[in-house]
Parts: sequence; C-alpha cells; structure tokens
Amino acid sequence: MSQVRAAGAKGMPPVHLWNPAFCGDIDMRIARDGTWFYLGTPIGRAPMVKLFSSILKREGDAYFLVTPVEKVGITVDDAPLLAIDFTATGTGRDQALCFVTKTEDEVDADSSHPLTFRFDPKGEPSPYIHVRDGLNALIDRKSFYRLVELGCHETRDSESWFGLWSHGQFFPMIRSTELP
Repeated sequence: MSQVRAAGAKGMPPVHLWNPAFCGDIDMRIARDGTWFYLGTPIGRAPMVKLFSSILKREGDAYFLVTPVEKVGITVDDAPLLAIDFTATGTGRDQALCFVTKTEDEVDADSSHPLTFRFDPKGEPSPYIHVRDGLNALIDRKSFYRLVELGCHETRDSESWFGLWSHGQFFPMIRSTELP
C-alpha cells in the first residue's frame, strides 16, 4: 500500500484530528484548473497555496480550511487538488502510476488511492485520483491523454472495459463498447 508523500520533511498536518468550531465562510475558491482565489484575486504565491492545501478538510460535500482552533468554509469548483503529472513504471498488471499534484503531493494509484472517471456527454472526461482523507485531484488534460495511451482492455463482470493497471489494481475507465 502506498502513502501520500508531501514535499518537505514534516509531512502533512493531522487535520483529521482537528474538529474546531465553524467560524463561517471566507471568500476563497479553488477553480477547476487548480488556481486558488482569495477575494476574487488569484493567489500567486505557490508556498501559500501549498500551505492552504495542507490544512484542507472535506466533510460531506463541503470543504474547509482548518487549524486546531478554527474552521472556515471555502468553495471548490470541482476537485480541491490538481494532478499535473505522473510517472509510469512497469507494464501491464505490473504497472505502477505515481501522480504529483500542483501542490507537490505525490501519490501512487492503488486500492487506497483509486482512479475514477466521469464522462459528461457534453464536455470533456474528468479523471481523478484520491489523494487523502476524501480529497481528490483532477488529473490535467495532458496527463489524461498520456494515461489513455497506457490503457488496455480487461473483462470485468462479463464485460470488456478499457482502463488502467496500477499496483495490481485495474481501474476501469469506460466500457470497451462505448469507445469511439
């Protein structure tokens, strides 16, 4: 089983242990492209965004920034994190996919960090990887196209699926019959 690897020696804060009182919503938003905004202005300092992402917590469909003493609500357009690249080692069932997010988290696709795919008939596919504690990362378009090149067909529940292998786990993307 893989673990999320955060950049830096200290690792991630234990936000799962923090349950402070809700202090209200703030005007902070994470756009679909991974850009963080405060009061409508993009936050341009990458270390600040990285800090905020480390104290991000999801409860149901809501997202919060938490510290041991306060919790504030923020808006997330799609997924709170953005996977901007990946490496693939091995082939077939022995393949391992390791993703890196815009905020420098690294996570291997495996049974604890599954890949999921949503297909909107009127829009582009939305591929995700689970990073930590209910937080998913949208996989950027260039990485998704590279993933498709690594895909293969497998039979699951008497149906052929196109998908990806990573750490011995098959992640179905789309039924083979639905491919163009």
